Amino acid sequence: MLHDPNRVYVFDTTLRDGEQVPGCQLTTPEKIEIAKELELLGVDIIEAGFPVSSPGDFQSVVEISKAVTNPTVCALTRANKGDIDAAVESLKYAKHPRIHTGIGSSDMHIKHKFNSTREEILERAVEAVKYAKKSVEDIEFYAEDAGRADVVYLAQMVEAVIAAGATVVNIPDTNGYCLPDQYGAKIRFLKENVKNIDKAIISVHCHNDLGLATANSIAGLQNGARQIEGTINGIGERAGNTSIEEVVMILKTHQVLGLHTQIDSKRFYELSQMIRTQMRMPVQPNKAIVGSNAFAHSSGIHQDGFLKMRENYEIIRPEDVGFPSATIVLTARSGRHALKFHLERLGFTLDKDELAAVYNKFLTLADVKLDINDEDLNGLMAHRLVKN
Repeated sequence: MLHDPNRVYVFDTTLRDGEQVPGCQLTTPEKIEIAKELELLGVDIIEAGFPVSSPGDFQSVVEISKAVTNPTVCALTRANKGDIDAAVESLKYAKHPRIHTGIGSSDMHIKHKFNSTREEILERAVEAVKYAKKSVEDIEFYAEDAGRADVVYLAQMVEAVIAAGATVVNIPDTNGYCLPDQYGAKIRFLKENVKNIDKAIISVHCHNDLGLATANSIAGLQNGARQIEGTINGIGERAGNTSIEEVVMILKTHQVLGLHTQIDSKRFYELSQMIRTQMRMPVQPNKAIVGSNAFAHSSGIHQDGFLKMRENYEIIRPEDVGFPSATIVLTARSGRHALKFHLERLGFTLDKDELAAVYNKFLTLADVKLDINDEDLNGLMAHRLVKN
């Protein structure tokens, strides 16, 4: 497979895994609107749904296939012919179709989910890939719960499905269990011990149950994976999926990794807001990259350093992710430098003594009001009838 060895493919599952969040179901027109924005963002693969699960999901895959041109459109299945047939049918209008099929790979799932054996599961995995390959060239195989799977058995499974025709192998940390070094080592083991691994791209699909989804995804990339699966805002089952905006900005910030994507990061904030609204899923204010406080500075020490030189307290520029602008939030913890900045923004220039007097009044007000706005500042300066 010929591809840029430093290119990381971005697989967005906002419309599939993300939409499984209770209360976040989308209509087909809403999904199409998001899919078009994902195309503009530059994602490589859009996982549009799980066609066999419902008529609505099936129709969404059909309509998204018609609506987008550049991204691969992917449909999820289990490792059985009925699921795969539904996926093939739903993808008939896709310019670049992909079937994402798979089965459990951990002994926990083999025994307690499938009541089966390793040998039988391996046969089912290979059979599913071969069957899907008859209809669609691009086949991704997921080894569910790979995070807890025996690594030697996992390697056998990966080798077998690549031989059967899989073009991408997905190594999910389905339960968000792994530590980054464990997950990275698992990917490295596959790179070094699966003899046909050069025939497929390794993909990472990490969940955030322990808050490690992004760290695990980066560890996977550092050890040879070249596709990352995630969602906008990190939404998804339980505690969510890897946040695409976090991974992309980590790669941009840490260029020493030598990895890059085709993502237009300036579109992140607007798309984050769209998904927040349509899915009725608030974004926590302190969420990395797209949270409302991601570029807000309220500590006096931080504000002073930021105003002297942005890089003192920001490693990403707000405009790099389409964020409106950095904000200096005035609270009782703010210093004179921040107050002076806002007063000058409003047209007031004060000498040192005047600033000291106004600052004392400001602290008294801030202790009561918590957040100070422009109206409050104009009130503090009411004794000065004329602005400069």
